[in-house]
Amino acid sequence: MRNSPNRIVATVFGAVYLLVGLLGFLVTGGVGFIATEGGLLLGVFQVNPLHNIAHLLIGAALLIAGLMSAAAAKLVNTVVGAAYLLLGIVGFFLAGTAANILALNTADHFLHLASALVLLGVGVGLGVERGARSTRTATA
Repeated sequence: MRNSPNRIVATVFGAVYLLVGLLGFLVTGGVGFIATEGGLLLGVFQVNPLHNIAHLLIGAALLIAGLMSAAAAKLVNTVVGAAYLLLGIVGFFLAGTAANILALNTADHFLHLASALVLLGVGVGLGVERGARSTRTATA
């Protein structure tokens, strides 16, 4: 397996988000599936069961892509990064409303924005493989 920044970031973020998704269930006992207020993970991040499942799915997608190939990791980093950027911005407007089905709080918004910056920075900013040579040949 040839490592690239995209594969490393996807694998690390995937493992972390899987862990966060699992740990979230420890603090959401008795919390409604789409409750607008949830349990506090690490005493800061508000989560509910739907939020935990989202972390598990995102973590799995990132981890699988990171283990597959640099191209898959680049694509998933970019897509998840864009989704987190949107969620990080929109989340500020969802707080305190019935539409906040992920039980997002301010700490979540900033974490999603930070994740977006890293994932998009690597996914959009870096090529599939550094120093990779094109296999195309010039035609006259």
